[in-house]
Amino acid sequence: MAQDPDIRLLTSPRIFLVGMAAFLALVGFVVLILYQQIALAFSANPGLNGLILGVLAIGALFTFRQVIRLFREIRWVNSLTGAQTGAAPTPMLLAPMAAMLNAGAGARGLSTITTRAILDSIATRLDEGRELSRYLVGLLVFLGLLGTFWGLLETVHSIAGVIDSMKTGVDTASMFDALKTGLSAPISGMSVSFTSSLFGLASSLVLGFLDLQAGQAQNRFYSEFEEFLASHVQTAPLAEAMPEGPIIAQGAQPAIESQRDAKAIATLAEGIQALVSHMRTEQQQIRDWVDAQAVQQEDIGKLLRRLLDELGTR
Repeated sequence: MAQDPDIRLLTSPRIFLVGMAAFLALVGFVVLILYQQIALAFSANPGLNGLILGVLAIGALFTFRQVIRLFREIRWVNSLTGAQTGAAPTPMLLAPMAAMLNAGAGARGLSTITTRAILDSIATRLDEGRELSRYLVGLLVFLGLLGTFWGLLETVHSIAGVIDSMKTGVDTASMFDALKTGLSAPISGMSVSFTSSLFGLASSLVLGFLDLQAGQAQNRFYSEFEEFLASHVQTAPLAEAMPEGPIIAQGAQPAIESQRDAKAIATLAEGIQALVSHMRTEQQQIRDWVDAQAVQQEDIGKLLRRLLDELGTR
């Protein structure tokens, strides 16, 4: 099958995988440089910090999987244009479209409604695939905050214990030694809070960048696939565009038109009658207002004459 020069092939998301791998290599290089400090911070709370790194590893693998699974879909779409030889793999995201084509629905092209339905289905599946990575980014921040509050809680309890252990009536040297011994626990609690926040925020930053790259790869796949479908859209037939309803015989059209004209004339007459009634009401309101103004002017005249009479008598 010859390839149509007007149809653009879908590009491979390999560039995004390279960018994600390069970013992880850069992160690994920074970790190698700061290995001693990171190891010391990790030892402050190995359990929680190990959990954070485990969640980061799971999220990184999932984001790579989101990009890698696009290769299957792209190879299948490109095989439809004849650009690739050999058996195309069965798609996963585009399984509904593959079923339609296997049933012969796209032999004459795809209608606009079908194309829109396919694009909506693909967009929904891509969004559902990214929900886990977004949740893991929030989970990493939550674990960092959890370690912070955990460490602060230990610090508060330790300070309370130090204050209770300080007794009056002893010499200064013994009190100072007891104070140094008691402050080790609050400092340990602060190290737990700070290191957990450090690992949680750093891990969320790394996973957020990987999720961003995966989202860009999916967006480019969606845009190119939309252009691919646009080149296969056919104009919907007239019968599909017409609204559903009973078919009217040609002989009945004049009677129906006369009924519509009579109904329109009756509606117009009702509107005119309502307008005349409204005008009469407004005229009556104007007469009432004029009468009220005349009465008011007569009262003002009587008041002025009374004032003049009173001034004349004085």
